Amino acid sequence: MRSSGPGGQNVNKVETAVRLLFDVGQSSSITDEVRARLMRLAGRKMGKDGILRIQARRFRTQEANRRDALERLSELIKRASTAPKVRRKTRPPRSVNERRLEYKRRASRIKEKRRRPDMEGTL
Repeated sequence: MRSSGPGGQNVNKVETAVRLLFDVGQSSSITDEVRARLMRLAGRKMGKDGILRIQARRFRTQEANRRDALERLSELIKRASTAPKVRRKTRPPRSVNERRLEYKRRASRIKEKRRRPDMEGTL
């Protein structure tokens, strides 16, 4: 596959880009939960047919692009194989709530001072 971008005649003559195809749906080397996470992580690299497509064209040599594509695939699988941490529900600290309420009181007082003075009790 030919690369694009700058490089003069070299780009037009040499096929250095690499397209790596990995059939996630049929792979027996990964579990179902890793497969689901991998499909979600892959985003637009994943086709509807369950095939992961990685294109590498960063380097000038095909060998370097091959290594790059394989590294990107292994990194993606590594990220998919670690289960996300379960978020434990926590309450916000009391100090945070008190700070918020104090800010609201201060803002209220400032706005109160902007009002027109009450003229009823001045007679």
